[in-house]
Amino acid sequence: MRAIPTLTLIAGIFALVVGLLWVGQGTGLVRWPASSFMIDQSRWTYNGAVLVVVGLVAILFARRR
Repeated sequence: MRAIPTLTLIAGIFALVVGLLWVGQGTGLVRWPASSFMIDQSRWTYNGAVLVVVGLVAILFARRR
């Protein structure tokens, strides 16, 4: 059953990367793609921060098992 921790680790890394992108777009640091509705929207900064925390928890959970 080594597949479950591996999948959890992959999902955690994906959530971490997407969350960081959302934080970057929400704060206006990342302006890609230029037509994104998420740029300079504080709501996406908060959503991204939550997703980063979820990703970190998933990574830590996968590494402990």
